[in-house]
Amino acid sequence: MSGIRQIALVGNPNCGKTSLFNQLTGARQKVANYAGVTVERKEGRLALPSGRTLRILDLPGAYSLDAASPDEAVTRAVCLGELPGEQAPDLIVCVADATNLRLHLRFVLEVKRLGRPMVLALNMMDSARRRDIRIDVAELSARLGMPVIETVAVRRDGVADLLAQLDKPLLAPVPDASEAGADLHAEVNALLAATVVMPTLTDSRDDAIDRVLLNPVFGLGLLAVLMFLIFQAVFAWADPFIGMIEDGIAALGEFSTQALPEGVLHSLLNDGIFAGVGGVLVFLPQILILFFFILVLEESGYLPRAAFLLDRLMFKAGLSGRAFIPLLSSFACAVPGIMATRSIADPRDRLVTIMVAPLMTCSARLPVYTLLIAAFIPSQSVWGLFNLQGIVLFALYFGGIASALLVAWAAKLFQRDRSDHALLMELPSYRLPDWKSIAIGLYERGMIFIKRVGGIILATTVLIWFLATFPGPPENATMPDIDYSFAGQIGHFMAPLFAPIGFTWEICVALIPGMAAREVAVSALGTVYALSGNEDMVASQLGDLIAQQWSLATALSLLVWFIYAPQCLSTLATVRRETGSWRMVGLMTFYLFGMAYLAAFATYQITVALT
Repeated sequence: MSGIRQIALVGNPNCGKTSLFNQLTGARQKVANYAGVTVERKEGRLALPSGRTLRILDLPGAYSLDAASPDEAVTRAVCLGELPGEQAPDLIVCVADATNLRLHLRFVLEVKRLGRPMVLALNMMDSARRRDIRIDVAELSARLGMPVIETVAVRRDGVADLLAQLDKPLLAPVPDASEAGADLHAEVNALLAATVVMPTLTDSRDDAIDRVLLNPVFGLGLLAVLMFLIFQAVFAWADPFIGMIEDGIAALGEFSTQALPEGVLHSLLNDGIFAGVGGVLVFLPQILILFFFILVLEESGYLPRAAFLLDRLMFKAGLSGRAFIPLLSSFACAVPGIMATRSIADPRDRLVTIMVAPLMTCSARLPVYTLLIAAFIPSQSVWGLFNLQGIVLFALYFGGIASALLVAWAAKLFQRDRSDHALLMELPSYRLPDWKSIAIGLYERGMIFIKRVGGIILATTVLIWFLATFPGPPENATMPDIDYSFAGQIGHFMAPLFAPIGFTWEICVALIPGMAAREVAVSALGTVYALSGNEDMVASQLGDLIAQQWSLATALSLLVWFIYAPQCLSTLATVRRETGSWRMVGLMTFYLFGMAYLAAFATYQITVALT
């Protein structure tokens, strides 16, 4: 397409648009936010057979251009060229699920009315043929006035026709022949009647699977077992990779510092960077394993069904099934989870979902959980089938979920005459995961974590090293040097407040940088203990050191603390941006801190009494 510089991919959620984007661009893509908004944008490069290079935008999924959410507003603005700093696309590729054209053609007609050059990609044509759905592509193209291309985005050869179309001369804008105020529903029905033959409205295989997976008893049990097995795998699969990373970091640290004399620079590298940042980097395998399962469940079409299963339970607790996806996103990070609540139309439901999202166990907590569980919970089997450490991890995740439901239920008591909101969701067809998309998703998540390690975690680790190193001890000092440092003074000042829940002054110091990012607490502990005269132990394994110096009651108290504690400034900033209220930020901080302290206090005191 001579002269085309930018292509925009648009479509309903679950149409396979992102799989098509990944097939076209591969790893030549980057993720950022649109200027001035928190909506995510994906951009990639496509090299055509002719040698031209195109810029591809994967716009947020939308059901309508009559924007009901910030995502849909951004999609509309980009298509019209109205978003500041973003040029209008030279071509819009609208992606539609060929097995569900009754829903997706409505959006196609809306996009057509924009009057931009346009191509329709009929995706999932393999599934349509399997169901004996016959589509008269030529007639559909003629009636729409645009090229209609068959695609199978999960196969490399499934986009060949689209690539050939993109390499043709520039298309003219699609004329909008519809009358003002025309009924889109009637237009869709006319198109379907003229171009589509569908033997059955649904896939018989999907129906058979749904009879099992959506069963209100068996389905819920299967979901619980599935989540339990995922947390088992987080420990069982990650161990070999953790050992490799630990050995690599230890070798790199030794190589980097062996030629340096004892002094400030040696201390910064050995006690600060390698003891701190290295202590966090080893948890990358667990994070990738967790994201792997989440991506597989999403790609397979199971996640919307899980939301449907949990709708009744969540409604009784004061939430709706639509809260499931935002809350599940919060297992990765509460920030995108809170942003995803924009899909919840009811203001009350949206606000409650925002307030409980931080109770979901985000991936930033995983390094803390893994460190403490590995140090204090024996790696032994239960009933010959399950790993005890995995069971404890599952219990921590379940504790966050149960607490979120409890808080939502309490909020419901203050809401009188709450109406019953029906849950209307599209259930996509079951499909095999697109492994290329999963690989790209894991790469993106891994790079985000590594960038955090090299950015905010490195910066806070260096800051902790500085606070734990300066000022030096006075003459004739009798305590370790760190006790006289800024960090030691801060820790000892905070210690009386946290003594009833079993926290040492070292833990108090680690809680402060943990407010920037929860996983920084691990690197802070590594730095503090390294500067306390335990360099050799920290270099080998921080877990061994705390297992010797902490009681079981302290460890369990800290685990419970991290279920609730509002130690993430970016989450609080997102709550302020999404609610526009500092009152909500203050309320969230107060109730999370209160729950954290009370739960940790009860855990510590009960454990002390029983041991």
